[in-house]
Amino acid sequence: MDWLISLFAPSSQSLANTIMLYSFVIFAGIALGKVKIFGVSLGVTFVLFVGLLTGHLGYGVQADTLHFLREFGLILFIFSIGMQVGPGFFSSFKEGGIRMNGLAMLGIGLNVVVTLVIFFCQKAAGGQTSLYEMVGIMSGAVTNTPGLGAAQQTVLQVNSEAYNISQQMSMGYAAAYPLGVIGIILTMILIKKFFRIDVNKEVEVIEDDKKASLMAPHRVTYRVTNDLIEGLTIRKLHTLISADFVLSRIETKDGKEIIPNADNKIEKDELVLIICSIKDEEVFTRFLGPKVEKQWEMDKGPIVSRRIVVTKTEYNGAKLGSLHMRTAYGLNVTRINRAGVDLLASPNIRLQMGDRITVVGKLDDINSVAAKLGNSMKRLNEPNLITMFIGIFLGILVGSIPLQFPGMSVPMKLGLAGGPLVVAILLSAYGTKIHLVTYTNSSANLLLREIGICLFLASVGIAAGKDFAATVFNYQGALWVGYGFLITFIPLLVVGILARGKYKMNYLHIIGMMSGNYTDPPALAYANKVANNDAPAVAYSTVYPLTMFMRVIVAQVLILCFL
Repeated sequence: MDWLISLFAPSSQSLANTIMLYSFVIFAGIALGKVKIFGVSLGVTFVLFVGLLTGHLGYGVQADTLHFLREFGLILFIFSIGMQVGPGFFSSFKEGGIRMNGLAMLGIGLNVVVTLVIFFCQKAAGGQTSLYEMVGIMSGAVTNTPGLGAAQQTVLQVNSEAYNISQQMSMGYAAAYPLGVIGIILTMILIKKFFRIDVNKEVEVIEDDKKASLMAPHRVTYRVTNDLIEGLTIRKLHTLISADFVLSRIETKDGKEIIPNADNKIEKDELVLIICSIKDEEVFTRFLGPKVEKQWEMDKGPIVSRRIVVTKTEYNGAKLGSLHMRTAYGLNVTRINRAGVDLLASPNIRLQMGDRITVVGKLDDINSVAAKLGNSMKRLNEPNLITMFIGIFLGILVGSIPLQFPGMSVPMKLGLAGGPLVVAILLSAYGTKIHLVTYTNSSANLLLREIGICLFLASVGIAAGKDFAATVFNYQGALWVGYGFLITFIPLLVVGILARGKYKMNYLHIIGMMSGNYTDPPALAYANKVANNDAPAVAYSTVYPLTMFMRVIVAQVLILCFL
């Protein structure tokens, strides 16, 4: 049985031993991360703590192998996040998103201020905590693993021999992380108590806002009673009405349904089905006539409504108008569903892989267009590895560009974390303009992301585990836990009071914004449980892209500015 003993021996660093060690750390960490304590679980982050335990017990990995797996895991994780958040990154700055993102940026700034205040105060009092360790503590306090990875990579970039400093940062992260999660939830509870918030009333407000949504495509039927527009073509109608709309169907005075084209004329007493925004309803009431109730037959008769999925790469990035749906096929496109969001169909909108186009017309014509666009769900299940590795290649290239800023002793680089993140965001947002297929189904994206973060956390834990107990389980470690709690709690409390007290934001949006500001899934799970709807998740996704980007950049800047 010597072969079995040698395989499991801590001193063994064979390939088989390394793979088994990583497998154990990851599956044990994920399993333990599902255990809930007071309704809160740490999720995949528990992989870090299992890695710390195995490292403490003497298990290790060859330095080159550990370094490769850590950096490759970080790249996979960061790139997958960028591809996920990219489509909504720039749109998150619109309307209410500006305020949320502004408050999130304030929170990040306050995290940095509190971190620096603690660092200089403890240094003046003779404390031994270095700035590197404070950056690790800050990353744990805001539960942001990519920030830790970016900071560690920056340290090694400046000094390739600074592995000990990198491990100290990991210990600070691990010490601050648990109370980081608890601190977020505690702040949510305190904001609720301080402002005496009734969650049920907040939910009612959210539901009312949904009903009054101004941007979602809306189907309304009108009876034409305006003498002044009788005989006008639909093309002329578009020039007279400035609102975006699609005239989907017409029921003539003799009861016949037709799919109109641009040259069809509007006649009095006809019923017209308009697809528009709710905010524009009154415009059509004044221009056409009164709204009427009518149930249009979508699935029966000669005219039907169907959804077609774009799955052929040649139409990725093509303008909707270039398909000539009406003139070539006799079809009307009423809306496009992209990533669960309905968009009003306009000729200039660019199609993306995975878009679901709602068309109205004859079934044979719809089938012809479906065959042209693909309409194959099987195609969407195939991962686009070309785009992924082009993005990683370009990301590392961009991350290696030295950027010199005043006040920094060495040039700043986006590194293996920031470079792939920036490129992934740009590719997923604008890749269709160069006909690059950026669509990745959510399962494939999540798999890459989880594999990446597990490899990274396991590597960090194994490397730091040897000295973790001696460093953290003492007076110094207790100070790190306290420092982390202050970095978590103070900025969140300020931002929460400002959001509710000054801007009167809905509580469900506030708790979602808090979770997104700290990129913390366990806190979001708690927020969703409180709200029992998707309002916190919407706020989370609004601030998450910019916050994730800034957390990665700020961690690096802090290291470089105070070298």
